[in-house]
Amino acid sequence: MTATRTPGLPVVEDGFLISTSPATGVEAGRVPVSDDKAVDAAVERARVAAAWWAGLGFDGRKTRLLRWRALLVQRIEELGELTHAETGKPATDAIIEAIAAIEHVDWAARNAKRVLGPRRVKTRLLVAEHAGHLEYQPYGVIGVIGPWNYPILTPLGPISGALAAGNAVVLKPSEYTPAVGQWLVDTFAEVVPEQPVLQAVHGLGDVGAALCRSGVGKIAFTGSTATAKRVMATCAETLTPVILEAGGKDALIVDADADVAAAAEAAVWGAMTNAGQTCIGIERAYAVTQVYDAFVAAVVEKAGRLRLGEEIGPITMPGQVDIIRRHIDDALAAGATAVLGGADAVQPPNVAPTVLVDVPDDSAAIREETFGPTLTITRVADADEAIAKANSLPYGLGGAVFGKANGVRIARRMRAGMVAVNSTLSFVGNANLPFGGMGDSGFGRIHGDDGLREFGRAKSISVRRAPSLLPSMTFERTPAQVQRIVKAVKLLYGRRP
Repeated sequence: MTATRTPGLPVVEDGFLISTSPATGVEAGRVPVSDDKAVDAAVERARVAAAWWAGLGFDGRKTRLLRWRALLVQRIEELGELTHAETGKPATDAIIEAIAAIEHVDWAARNAKRVLGPRRVKTRLLVAEHAGHLEYQPYGVIGVIGPWNYPILTPLGPISGALAAGNAVVLKPSEYTPAVGQWLVDTFAEVVPEQPVLQAVHGLGDVGAALCRSGVGKIAFTGSTATAKRVMATCAETLTPVILEAGGKDALIVDADADVAAAAEAAVWGAMTNAGQTCIGIERAYAVTQVYDAFVAAVVEKAGRLRLGEEIGPITMPGQVDIIRRHIDDALAAGATAVLGGADAVQPPNVAPTVLVDVPDDSAAIREETFGPTLTITRVADADEAIAKANSLPYGLGGAVFGKANGVRIARRMRAGMVAVNSTLSFVGNANLPFGGMGDSGFGRIHGDDGLREFGRAKSISVRRAPSLLPSMTFERTPAQVQRIVKAVKLLYGRRP
């Protein structure tokens, strides 16, 4: 693996998908490409494996998932180095990503039975003689289409939920990070060697499309909004349900009583971690007048200390550099000021931290997902103006608020699926909380109770347990019995509160 190629650009060669380091161009991984027949064959194998896996029950699956968790922990440095090689992110960042993913594997394994196990449901007046039962049955096979920016954490969210719920999984990793995806599959096979419960198929976008058409029970996709729409359209051909975690343009609101130093530190982390290549990254900040100047100064000071090649890695996708450059240039041409970085910050494959102020609301840097280590900071009169500006875009993934008296109230008013108060990105680390967005950021959830329920079909069972005292659902009912039903309804529901 010493051949040098175009940095970061995956290529298909002699039937293999080859990934390269975005920093050096050195080959990082090599996996066989899957054609349509290979995808269909993987799904067929998964159907057989799913029946066996579901038959283990919640406890059997829990044991095996916790063994996998332990193996991931034991080999975490190896996974960190492989992720560094394929994405360019610092290996320490990759290890933190892996730890967050391990938390979700552990949580799904331990909570699936509580969330998805069979339960009795209370009955109601019209069917009082029947007992209600609810259970969540696995779909069978779940297709997971993963991204390149967080190739461990992001796919392991739906993978862990799907497996804990009793499904088999076919993973299509990003073509930029196939080796990480295959590593996850191979380590799972070490602890579950009996059946191909977790498999990977590799290739470009056509392989993802083939997976959508393969007859899987559900697709969980993470990627851009444009690609999410194509995935949904393809799945609509067979009415295959989808979970879509798409793009974002997350905002941070800094209220008048915020801890400015803490807000600046969190803003720099939220905007610059993973070189800004984070779907829930902070790309816009709105600071009220009372703290604006101090906040800008603190952000510039903290972001200016970040070092390329250490805290800030290269841009993984070569084409993303052009988008980042366009957003910076467009903002500066419209009258914005770069208080840190600027046009000269773009030196492929690297982009230095850039902070822009006085950016017009209609500029690309405000309205489009940048996916780079940039942050716009806008002065606002108060929290109401900040909320209006934060909610003005069609995206609705995550967000953040810094404030003491009204932080939670402001968070509730933000148009987003997730909001952190006095921190940034923290919701992704809490396995109890669902993860997902709204609007152009997609729909459906992973993580938490809601995420587990995405991977099981709710099934209702009604069981007669006694004769009907008030027969309603029969042609045998008499007018007198209907009158008794009416009297009962009036007694129970007819009084105004």
